[in-house]
Amino acid sequence: MANAEHLAILKQGVEVWNKWREENKDIRPDLSNSNLSGARLSGIYLSGADLSGSHFSDADLSKAYLSDADLSGALLRNAYLVRAHLPGANLSGADMHNINLSWSNISYSSLAYANLSSASLFRTDLTGANLTGANLTGANLTSASLLETNLTNANIQGANIYGISVWDIKKDRIIQKDLVVTKPNEPTITVDDLEIAQFIYLLLNNQKFRDVIETVTSKAVLILGRFTDERKKVLDAIREELRNRNFLPILFDFEKPATRDLTETISILAKLSRFVIADLTDAKSIPQELSHIIPFMPNLPVIPIILQGQRKYAMFEHWRPYPWVLPIYEYENEGHLISTLSAEVIEPAERKVQEIRGIK
Repeated sequence: MANAEHLAILKQGVEVWNKWREENKDIRPDLSNSNLSGARLSGIYLSGADLSGSHFSDADLSKAYLSDADLSGALLRNAYLVRAHLPGANLSGADMHNINLSWSNISYSSLAYANLSSASLFRTDLTGANLTGANLTGANLTSASLLETNLTNANIQGANIYGISVWDIKKDRIIQKDLVVTKPNEPTITVDDLEIAQFIYLLLNNQKFRDVIETVTSKAVLILGRFTDERKKVLDAIREELRNRNFLPILFDFEKPATRDLTETISILAKLSRFVIADLTDAKSIPQELSHIIPFMPNLPVIPIILQGQRKYAMFEHWRPYPWVLPIYEYENEGHLISTLSAEVIEPAERKVQEIRGIK
């Protein structure tokens, strides 16, 4: 139970309480299990206080200082905490249905298994917060910041996430259906993935972003090859020639070990590309990378090229039956390749693109 002296001081008002806290900085106030429903506590200094199990329903705690406070199991239904400071606070298991935490800082706080249904988290900073198992159904997360936020087992179904910022979140087993990505006064558009929602929002509301996507998908050409000094000169020459022909060349260094992250990166770049030019000369990592591209991307033409006299790696025969893999073009030297690149590589690739995608 709350310390009777601490509770008596609090009931004298915010000004009296804050003065007492200034004079007693080393004391951790004990207000646990207090009934402060409807209290007017705007601007109060409760940092580090024990408020566990207390009742703050309908209370005004706007601009309150609650950093590192223990609010575990507290009742905060309909409470008003606009611009409150709660970094490092413990709100685990708290009932915060319909709470207003707009513009508040809840960074690195624990909200595990808290009830935040219908809560207003407009522009709230949730950086590093632990929302494991939290209930955020119908919450307003408009323009909220979620950087490295833990949403494992959380339920955010029906939340409004217009303008949300999402980076490196944990979302194992998260329930994220019917997320609203549009403003209240606009036709409702919903998606079922928090990170994809951020992408869809940018796609819908940023013309420059749409232009970038259109440019990448219509002009990008992925160039694969070895990055030894001799081979890189050839790849650089291909890149320059593609630039001259208004393509967007993407050149990737395969001298590094083919890790899972590298393979995933290559797959993403391939999916964004119009076609792939793969130089099989002295192939090392390319066979593995093509094994993650050719079987899974039938809309992506692959144009293999090789220096005359070089032996093709054995596995490449396995890719020949795929209709989106063009015949290997053999070139005599760098100069010969560049002089024939348009007729023997680019034009066949473009014809295959039109054939596969039905472009007239």
